[in-house]
Amino acid sequence: MTLQSHKDTRGGTALREQSSLAQLPAENSGRAKHKAGQQALRRLLGPVQPIVYGAQFLALVSSILAVAPYVVLVSLGDALLLGETQRVKVIVQWLITAFLLQLGLYFVALLVSHLADVKLVGVNRRKIIASLSRAPLSWFSQSNSGKVRKAVEDDTLTLHTLIAHAPVEQVAAIVTPAALLVYAFIVDWRLGLLSVASVPVYFAIQAFSMKDMGTKTAQLDDYLGAVSATAVEFAEGISVVKAFGTVGKAHGRYQEAAQRFADFYYEWVRPLLRLSALSESLVALPVVLLINVGAGSALVHAGTVTVPQLVATTLIALVIPGTIQTVGMMMWSYQLAGNAALRLEEVMSIKPLPEGSFELADAPNLPVQFHNVSFSYPSGARVLQNFSATLHPGTVTALIGPSGSGKSTAATMLARFQDPDEGAITIGGVDIRQLSFASLYRTVAFVLQDPHLLQLSIRDNIRLARPAVTDEEVWAAAEAAHIAQDIRALPAGLDTVVGAGVSLSGGQQQRISIARAVLADAPILILDEATTAADPDCEAEIQAALNVLVRGKTVLVIAHKPESIRGVDQIIELDVQKESTDD
Repeated sequence: MTLQSHKDTRGGTALREQSSLAQLPAENSGRAKHKAGQQALRRLLGPVQPIVYGAQFLALVSSILAVAPYVVLVSLGDALLLGETQRVKVIVQWLITAFLLQLGLYFVALLVSHLADVKLVGVNRRKIIASLSRAPLSWFSQSNSGKVRKAVEDDTLTLHTLIAHAPVEQVAAIVTPAALLVYAFIVDWRLGLLSVASVPVYFAIQAFSMKDMGTKTAQLDDYLGAVSATAVEFAEGISVVKAFGTVGKAHGRYQEAAQRFADFYYEWVRPLLRLSALSESLVALPVVLLINVGAGSALVHAGTVTVPQLVATTLIALVIPGTIQTVGMMMWSYQLAGNAALRLEEVMSIKPLPEGSFELADAPNLPVQFHNVSFSYPSGARVLQNFSATLHPGTVTALIGPSGSGKSTAATMLARFQDPDEGAITIGGVDIRQLSFASLYRTVAFVLQDPHLLQLSIRDNIRLARPAVTDEEVWAAAEAAHIAQDIRALPAGLDTVVGAGVSLSGGQQQRISIARAVLADAPILILDEATTAADPDCEAEIQAALNVLVRGKTVLVIAHKPESIRGVDQIIELDVQKESTDD
């Protein structure tokens, strides 16, 4: 086999690693984020808003009915003082009825709001899955899995309190004390004033201390995001940094992010502690009891109010502190949910990769051509410049070059991990952007350096591209990939679920991914140096499996080792382009 070698000096530039944390937003940015979060939240809640309104109406009726037990309680006290036994029985019946009705309506309201929450979780997760399914494959390499997991799991559940509890509890926390206070003033205006004597001062202090709560919460979310990102980065690379004794340097970014968060949090919270303690003490139960019982007793002694009236209004006064704290918790939930809504919208609005409709004929002799392809990452770093190449049917082409020269970018563009900024890639003369995804992935298969197996059975992992094949065909692919013996050694064989109590080595996972590619039997194959991460014992078996896999196919190899290009038909070398210093 003749070895043809040519050098393409038009390969792009390397991505620069950003070694410093991004500048965190200032107060104005935090305020803007808070406003954007609330707008995103309103849009996100749109599908379930009518159901939420229904739950709030039921909560409103329940809250108004909450006055009934207090009205009945006053009547009951008067009847007991007068010794009207028969009337007491009737009043007790009304008291029980009113309480059960109020409680029943509140239960139904919560049931409706929980149904709204279930519906919203379903709607959001379907939107996320639909968005991810249409996203360019390059998006997943630029975004860590934690971001997707947080959106699918954490952020959708963050809205649980907001939908399942907040609408009902907030209405109850506002309407119930308002209705009770109206009744307290109806009983006696002086008892009504005693019920809320300390509340205006409490609200004034709280309003002063919480005036920038929305802005600060948005900033807090950003600082926590920086801490989380650097912690994940440090944890994922811990084996490397320990091996090379650079733990101190490696966790410096995490320490810096954590320190920034701590400085921000202490600066924000420290002045609020005394104000919060003072305001909370004003509505503490002993203070409320002291005000109402102390001053109320004087009114009873003066004969202007009765003991049942004082007891009823004192109980009303005791309800108010709890409802105030409930409102505060709900407000905090709205602020947190705004940040979650922004993240959810970001994942839901990934710019989809446009799909063509052309169907390629199932033919093995299709040439692949790169026509003056240029590509830059979102950061502006250009990795390919006017790259042209032809992959003849049935040949093996190796892409070589230093890190950052665009080898992986050029190869994976053939599988539409990303589309070129300029130029085109054709298969059989057809621009791959005109192909349907089904046609493209029947034609192009790939085995990447880092194999990824789904948490499914080994059988389903191998037949992922062709789910209808028989077990005989699955075993044939496993034999070709030199993994059949390892699978038979497992207790459940092909039924073994990856990641469910069974640990597979990197070499075994790689050979399962090769079996998957064997079964797909696509005429064009991309190999991203499948043996790089394998141990020496597995490397020979993986290489033997690859030799079977590439037979008769048009192969594009991303080569990192000299031995990877032995016997190839064509070598294309990509260089890192020097950055221009022109003004």
